[in-house]
Order: sequence, then C-alpha cells, then structure tokens
Amino acid sequence: MGNICKTGEKIWANLILSTLFKKIFFLLAIGLACAYPPPPASFNRVEYGKASFYDIGLAGKKTASGEIYNPREMTAAHRTLPFGTWVRVTELSTKKSVVVRINDRGPFVQGRIIDLSNEAARRLGILNKGITDVKVEILKLPR
Repeated sequence: MGNICKTGEKIWANLILSTLFKKIFFLLAIGLACAYPPPPASFNRVEYGKASFYDIGLAGKKTASGEIYNPREMTAAHRTLPFGTWVRVTELSTKKSVVVRINDRGPFVQGRIIDLSNEAARRLGILNKGITDVKVEILKLPR
C-alpha cells in the first residue's frame, strides 16, 4: 500500500512541475516578445498614379492631422503615409518635381494617389490640367 501512495505522489509532483514549467516558459516567451519593438511599417518607396489638388475653398479647414489647410504651403494628402512624411512628386510628362509634407488623408478617388496643395500644384505646373500622372517618392518618414 505504501508503494501506491508513493506512486500517486510522484504522479502528482510530476503534474505540478510540468504545469509550472509550462507556465514559466509561457511567461518568458511573452516577456521576450514584448521586449523587442515591432518591425517598422513597410511602405513602397515609389508609387505611380494620378495626382490632383485641393479645391481653394478648403483653405482654413482642418486637415486629418489637425493642421489648418493653407493653400500656400507645400503639403499634400496621402491615404496611408504617416503625417509628417516628406515626398517628392514628379510630373511624368514634364519631369518637374516638388517636395511636399503629408498632413492630410486622401484622395479617395480611384486611381489617384496624392492630393496636392494649390502651391504645390502651381509649382508642378498642373493647375490648368487638374489631374496628371506622377511618381511619388518617399524622402523621409517621421520619427
């Protein structure tokens, strides 16, 4: 009878130790996973598509970033790039380019990849075109 008790105690002790080791391993794994920051978001460095520009009537309105839209600043809207990202926009037919800072969301029209401020559109030479084919290159992501 003494052997049965000792066998039961061994099984119980092994079960407790096994459960304890599993919990310790799980906690260590979680701790290590949290110790390293996630990898930075991945963005295409270059995009091709159509650019348009803001209606002048939006001057003084709040952008998605909370900034007030000023048509004389070199800013733009992009659907996914973080606010504060600097990009170069090149008009494909003339090769003219401008550098703008992303401070708004949009455009939400199929095929368009960036909405430019009026000043950026003027410098790019597209005020009369309205919409044009462009290349957008990321120059600097915000910290």
